[in-house]
Amino acid sequence: MSCAINIACMSSMFYCHKNNIHSITKQIFQRWTCPICCKTYNKEKLKAPGLTTEQSGAILHIVEQLFTLGDRHWLFSECCSNQSTDLTREYVNFVSSLTLYAALPLCDNDSGALPESSFEAIPARACVVSSVVLALVQRLGNGGEAVSSHCQATSWVFLTGPLAPLLCVFALTHMQEQPWTSEASRTAASNLLASVVQAGDWETTSQLLFGKNNTERQPGVLGSILEILQSDLKRDSWKRNQATKHVFAWILMQVGRPWLTDYLEKVFPPSLLMSDDYCTDNQVLGVRCLNHIVLNVPAADLCQYNRAQVLYHALFNHLYTSEPQLIEVVLPCLIDLLPVLEKDPACTGLPRKPNRYDEVLRLTLTHMEMEHKLVLRSVYAKFLEHLIEKMGIVIVRHLKRLERVIIGYLEISDGPEEQTRLAILDALQKTLLIAWPRMECRLSALVQSLLRLLCDLSTESIPPAVREELVTKATHCLLLLDHCTQGKLKMLLKDVDSSCTSTSVLRCIETITMAQR
Repeated sequence: MSCAINIACMSSMFYCHKNNIHSITKQIFQRWTCPICCKTYNKEKLKAPGLTTEQSGAILHIVEQLFTLGDRHWLFSECCSNQSTDLTREYVNFVSSLTLYAALPLCDNDSGALPESSFEAIPARACVVSSVVLALVQRLGNGGEAVSSHCQATSWVFLTGPLAPLLCVFALTHMQEQPWTSEASRTAASNLLASVVQAGDWETTSQLLFGKNNTERQPGVLGSILEILQSDLKRDSWKRNQATKHVFAWILMQVGRPWLTDYLEKVFPPSLLMSDDYCTDNQVLGVRCLNHIVLNVPAADLCQYNRAQVLYHALFNHLYTSEPQLIEVVLPCLIDLLPVLEKDPACTGLPRKPNRYDEVLRLTLTHMEMEHKLVLRSVYAKFLEHLIEKMGIVIVRHLKRLERVIIGYLEISDGPEEQTRLAILDALQKTLLIAWPRMECRLSALVQSLLRLLCDLSTESIPPAVREELVTKATHCLLLLDHCTQGKLKMLLKDVDSSCTSTSVLRCIETITMAQR
């Protein structure tokens, strides 16, 4: 009897809960005399009510031994006993049944999340299935055996297209750190993915996805993987399987220029859909995917069909949130997107009209000025310098509000690491370098704020390394202010009463007064 029929027999026996484990074992090993011939498949073969987890594991162990010890020519060649059978279809259905055994339970509520107790059995199942499929892949990849060229042509090369995408999706589902994985299942899934790459004569995971350069003999499987995921990434189904979005995000992050452009229509809608969810974790994941798309797709393709404008409005609306983890991914994504929609402010004609750069900075400064949560203040301050750098000289439109934000943020400590103050000093330095002609009228307020910061640092309990970094940056800002005002700051600092200041402040003042223009 052909190998394909026996594979179908094994799949049927997984579901045959009336047979005891001894009977099933006997039928699997005596495959050449098995009277069962099943042409249709039930996708719950290993989850039959009559089979315990131990029995299912025992069956899978037998299948693993079959792939390990069975005759390779009998298993994979389409000649001899396997003639007139669709071997590829049989193996695809068989592997699909195996992977479904370790599939996550579906979520039917709107939250898209199940309790961790729902995944208790998944890691063990994933380990067993990974072991079975690994044995299959190793045999398909020769496993060190000397075989004829004809057998080689009808083994892995012949089955790569249909099997590799299924195996990749399964491996990626179980190799990421999630509630449904354990260290053992992650290791098993990682080994399986590495074995797929090695058996297919690829060198890296990237080659597995995109194929080898300048060859059509081994195309990549990225398109097939996205096709598998598409049905689970629709508006009414993407929350049912918790693993799908993470598999999609992992795959997307591996795709860069120039390949991502070819798959833009498949990856942009799901990413936008996730970013538009009400759950913060989904929003963060979606925005990260969108940011990767912005960085790896040409501006012309992003602007086609108004994709960039739709994306801008979606991201801009996220700026009204109060979730720090979301703001932390939205701001850099907006900063990367603005050059796609707007010309470089330094290259635009005169007069320079307000545009989306101004909209983003205006709203950001408004939120910064009113924000009292230290975590959010730190996030805003972190990206302020980058936004100022992108805007260039047009930052002068916002100097009044920017000055108030800088002074207010320098007054309040946010903890031992002082991330907010350090970031605000970087933003001040960038502003002084760009908008130096407009700094003289703001000299008094900025100098007072910086000197007050130096005095506070001499009394606050913070790590010495952090204090030294803050003092260095504040001193640099004072030096830049002195250059902006043609040495006027030196004249003001000479009138400081040395008996009323700390040693560190005096040292800073001395550095400035002794510096040559």
